[in-house]
Amino acid sequence: MNAPALVWVLTVLFIVGLLLFDFFAHVRKAHAPSLREAAVWSGVYVGLAVLFGVGVLVLAGPETGGEYFAGYLTEKALSVDNLFVFVVIMAGFSVPREYQQKVLLFGIVFSLVARTGLIFLGATLIDAFAWIFYLFGAILILTAVNLLRSKDHDSVGDNVMVRLARRFLNTTDDYDGDRITTRVDGRRMFTPMMLVMVSIAGTDILFAFDSVPAIYGLTENVYIVFTATAFSLLGLRQLFFLIDGLLDRLIYLSYGLAAILGFIGVKLLLHALHENDLPFLNGGRPFPVPEIGTPLSLGVIVGILLVTVVASLLTPAGRRNGRLLKLREHAAIVLDPDRSLRERQEARAEVDAVHDEIAANRDDLPPEDETLLHEARSTRLR
Repeated sequence: MNAPALVWVLTVLFIVGLLLFDFFAHVRKAHAPSLREAAVWSGVYVGLAVLFGVGVLVLAGPETGGEYFAGYLTEKALSVDNLFVFVVIMAGFSVPREYQQKVLLFGIVFSLVARTGLIFLGATLIDAFAWIFYLFGAILILTAVNLLRSKDHDSVGDNVMVRLARRFLNTTDDYDGDRITTRVDGRRMFTPMMLVMVSIAGTDILFAFDSVPAIYGLTENVYIVFTATAFSLLGLRQLFFLIDGLLDRLIYLSYGLAAILGFIGVKLLLHALHENDLPFLNGGRPFPVPEIGTPLSLGVIVGILLVTVVASLLTPAGRRNGRLLKLREHAAIVLDPDRSLRERQEARAEVDAVHDEIAANRDDLPPEDETLLHEARSTRLR
């Protein structure tokens, strides 16, 4: 589906309009969204993405529609992995929950801009060099291997951009609402919010180098690549607050993403061999290798995501992570003297319930969680 210029303009205006609506309707007034608000708006954005995909199916046929849905699901899964890093970054900078929406929206906008640039760069490279698919395939396979070798996101937020920002920007120690700058003794200074956004931007650039080759492994249609990427990012802010409590339970997500990226990497290499024009390989002639079609790609991606989520939520390890998450959340309320007595008492009851679950399942707690549990259960509530 080679979209005409008018369709491109209308699509971009629609996406920009959604981002502006998100800012003025939800983000401008700092608050922590309720679960209901996050669920409703997550459903709205997913619904828009599905409706768009149905439109592609009707207007461009099942092949292009399948490419869109495969790309959307892959990019959505990768965006959830982004959320893990955003959690680490915001925890590292102690961003108050009511200000996290602004950080997330900035991350979405910057990510969309970075990916759009790489999408058009990728299209140019594909048109000029058929061998670029070898490079894309190698990048995805190496990324998959790295995901299997390391799931530690803790160091991602401390990237070179943050270190440079800390060195050259005058920043305060404390936040001033959700402002990026503030005045201290008559001097204009940046708040820690600036460092958070710089950190988000740095990680977004790193993620884009994996994301763009992945979706080009599923379709070479630039319009489909752009729209699948854009719709996967829209609603990411609401999704963060909706599944915040589930993130720690998706313990096998990195394995699922590794499998998806590895599969797409192999698909790209097979396509590169099928289109081979490198003179030092097979005399510059294509290799007679099979190619992986869109229906199979879509089926594999959906299957891997289903297995990953179900295994994460239903296996003993996933349930254990859920218990630890509840313990930390409610223990923090019990130990917070600024909370009301009623809130602390309700949290104490939840801590006791988690303790009973832990005892029943004979979980071995990490030392820091053992200490936290003891403190929460021994604290006098007055």
